[in-house]
Amino acid sequence: MSTVAFGRTTALEILRDVFGYPAFRGAQAEIIDHIGNGGDALVLMPTGGGKSLCYQIPALLRPGCAIVVSPLIALMQDQVDALTQLGVKAACLNSTLDWREAQAIEQQMFAGQIDLVYIAPERLLIERTLSMIDALYEAGKLALFAIDEAHCVSQWGHDFRPEYLQLSTLHERYPKVPRIALTATADKATQNEMLARLGLTEARVFLSSFDRPNIRYTVVEKDNAKKQLLGFLAGRKGQAGIVYCLSRKKVEETAEWLSAQGYPALPYHAGLPAPTRAANQRRFLREEGLVMCATIAFGMGIDKPDVRFVAHLDLPKSIEAYYQETGRAGRDGEPAEAWMAYGMQDVALQHARIAESCAGEGQKILESQRLTALLSYCEAPRCRRQVLLNYFAEEREPCGNCDVCIEPPELWDGTLAAQKALSAIFRTGMRFGVTHLTDVLRGKATDKIKQWNHDQLPTFGVGADLDDHGWKSVFRQLAAAGLVHVDMAEHGALQLTDAAREVLKGQRQVQLRRPAKRKASSSSSRSSTVVHSELSSADEVLFQLLRSWRSDTAKEQAVPAYVILHDKTLRELAEVRPTSHGMLAGITGMGSAKIEHYGAELLDLIRNEG
Repeated sequence: MSTVAFGRTTALEILRDVFGYPAFRGAQAEIIDHIGNGGDALVLMPTGGGKSLCYQIPALLRPGCAIVVSPLIALMQDQVDALTQLGVKAACLNSTLDWREAQAIEQQMFAGQIDLVYIAPERLLIERTLSMIDALYEAGKLALFAIDEAHCVSQWGHDFRPEYLQLSTLHERYPKVPRIALTATADKATQNEMLARLGLTEARVFLSSFDRPNIRYTVVEKDNAKKQLLGFLAGRKGQAGIVYCLSRKKVEETAEWLSAQGYPALPYHAGLPAPTRAANQRRFLREEGLVMCATIAFGMGIDKPDVRFVAHLDLPKSIEAYYQETGRAGRDGEPAEAWMAYGMQDVALQHARIAESCAGEGQKILESQRLTALLSYCEAPRCRRQVLLNYFAEEREPCGNCDVCIEPPELWDGTLAAQKALSAIFRTGMRFGVTHLTDVLRGKATDKIKQWNHDQLPTFGVGADLDDHGWKSVFRQLAAAGLVHVDMAEHGALQLTDAAREVLKGQRQVQLRRPAKRKASSSSSRSSTVVHSELSSADEVLFQLLRSWRSDTAKEQAVPAYVILHDKTLRELAEVRPTSHGMLAGITGMGSAKIEHYGAELLDLIRNEG
C-alpha cells in the first residue's frame, strides 16, 4: 500500500480524506506510486475498478496541473462537478466555453489554482493550446498527462477517434512529464496498438483482472426478441438500464415500445440531432429509473454507477465490444445483469459488415476471428465467465453467477446431425440459408424446394428427428465452431469452411448442447436478482429518505444524483446511523469536503428519523 509522500501529503491520506475510501484496491497504490515518481503507464482496469483514482491522486500529489485527455465533451462537466464536490479544483476546456471562460481557466492553470483540466483531443492538438502547454511545461507547472479511453487509438476498434493517433506528440514535446493511458478493455492486439501509437513503448503495463463478479451473464436464443426482453425486464421497473440495438430504426422503435409498456425509455444514436442526443444523455445520467435504447454510439465513459442491467437485442461485433458494453452495468459494485438475445440473422449481419468495410484483408480476417470468438461464447456449454475471461488470457473456476452455471445445458453427441447439416449445405451448392436448409433436412416439399429439385437430394428428409428450433440450434453451433461461414453476399447463405471436411469424413466428433426449452421468459424465474444487501424495514425507510434528500439536493445544484453521494454510501448511512462528524468519516465515500457540505444535514435527517 502506498505511503510514499510526493511533497504535499501521502496517497493514502488523499484517498481517505478527499475521496472517502479506507484503502486502495488491486494495483491502484502501485500505479499511483509509479506515476507519482514520474513513470509512464498503460492501465487496463475494468469499468468500476477505480481507474480515475490512478491519475487523480498523482495529480494532487505532483506540483502543477494535470491534463486529462478525454473524448467525452458531453460528460466533462459532470466529471468536473463530481471532483468539485470532493473539494478538488478541476475544470474543463472544450467547445462549450466561450473565449473569456477558456481564458480564465488558462490563467488559473498558470496561477496554480487548478489541479486537473479535462480537454478533448481535438482541442488539445490545436497550436494555440499546445503553445499554452509549452509555457506551462517551461514553467514546471505540468503534473502529468492522463489519456482516458485510450483504446480510441485503435483504428479498427469500435470507438476509434483519429485525433488519438496524434497524441504521441505529448511524449515528443514534453518528455519529462509522466503519461498514463487508461482503458477498461483491450485484447492483446489492441494493447500493442495502444503502446505503439501513443509512444508508450517504455511504459509499464498494469493489467488488472477483467472479472466483474457482480454481473450475471445470460444469453438466450432469439425467438421473439421483444417478448423475451419484456420477460427479462419483469420486476425491473424503476431500474436504470441500457438496451443496445444494431440499427437506428430499431433503437427508436424499441424506446417507443418500452415506454408504452411502462418502462420510460429514451433513444440515442448518431443520427439524432446533437442537442437531442445531449439532452437524452443528460436525462439518463440525472434521472433515476430511465432505460436508454442505443446503438454503440452511446456508452463510452458513462459514469453512472447504478445501471442495473445491460441488454443486447442484437449481437455485438466482438467479445471486446460485448465486454465493454456490458461493463456499463453495476459500476457501484452492486449486483447487475447482462442479458443478450441472438440468432443466425445477427451472425449474418455482422459478417456482412466485416465484408463491406474498407479494412484490409488481414484486418477483416482478425475481425472475423473476433466475431467467431463471440459466437463461441454464446454457444459454449461451460461457464460464461470462464469463456469471457479466457479471451483475455485469464483462468477462472465456474462462477455460479451465469445462466450456464445456474441451469447447465444438456450435451449430446451431435456428430451425425452435424454431418447431415454440412452435407445439406454442400449438396445445395452453398447458396442457401438456414430456413431453406432446415426444410430440406426435415423433408418439407415447399415450392422453393421443388423449384430447385432439392426434394430429390439424398439429404432430403434425413433430419426429421429434429424440429425447426433444433436445426436452427445446430446451424448456430456449427457457425460458432468455425465449421460454417455465413455469406451475406449470397443473402445469408451458409458455406463450409475447411474444418468441415474432418467432420464429414468422420475424423472429428461434434459435441452439441440441447436447445433451451422456450419459455415466456428464459430468465424470469431468476430475474428478481437482489440488487443490494437487504435492509431492515426501518433502515429501508431511512434509505429512501436519504435518496429523496439526495434527489432534491442534486436538482438544486443541477448535477446528477450520484455526484452527491452513491447509493452504496446512502445504504451504509442507513445501516450505521452515524451520530457525529467523526462517525461520518468512517462511511465509505464520505470525504472531508462532503462531510463539510452535507454532514450537518445528514446527521439531522438521521437523528430525526431515529
